[in-house]
Amino acid sequence: MIELFTAATPNGKKVSIALEEMGLEYTARRIALRQGEQKEPWFLAINPNGRIPAIIDHGADDLALFESGAILLYLAEKSGKFLPADAAGRYRVIQWLMFQMGGVGPMMGQANVFYRYADEKIPYAIGRYQRESRRLLEVLDAELAKSEYVAGDYSIADMATWPWVMTHEWSGVSIDGLDNLQRWIEAIGARPAVIRGDAVPSREAPTEEPGREALIRDIRDKLLV
Repeated sequence: MIELFTAATPNGKKVSIALEEMGLEYTARRIALRQGEQKEPWFLAINPNGRIPAIIDHGADDLALFESGAILLYLAEKSGKFLPADAAGRYRVIQWLMFQMGGVGPMMGQANVFYRYADEKIPYAIGRYQRESRRLLEVLDAELAKSEYVAGDYSIADMATWPWVMTHEWSGVSIDGLDNLQRWIEAIGARPAVIRGDAVPSREAPTEEPGREALIRDIRDKLLV
């Protein structure tokens, strides 16, 4: 059983989508970000960086993992799905996963901040991140002109990228003229497992389970070894 700690953000949705696609058994707990639950000691024992998502694999000696890209790679290897076994195919997927982790996510995230959330609207910052986000989406569109999915066959690269691309309107970034990207958005969004996984972080958070503090102490002790 895998325990997922998540929230209704693109990074949080990546992992629940992957878990649904891979058919792995899991439970999900929504972390109350606005209340700062991700900074509480019990959660910092799982992820010292105090961010979602994170997982505990109770079937692997309570292995705790954070960083969505690392989690997706772990789940793909655990399930044997959505990550090719051959070196060329494997690293094609990994490079596009890193493209999302280092480019699409950070740039669209900053566009969100300056366009939607900043108390002071700074035109230079808004324009910079929106332009770079659009450029990255154009890169994706060009790649999707060559293949149905981001890295050839459907993979964890698609699962990582789709939740971020879906925020383009919230970021103030147009996808007009990016026909290949629009086709891909619709195709991924129609997958039953994606629909289920996308909804997971929005569900009601369960109450704390008995014995959780003992479990967290055990995990913390393992992390400190």
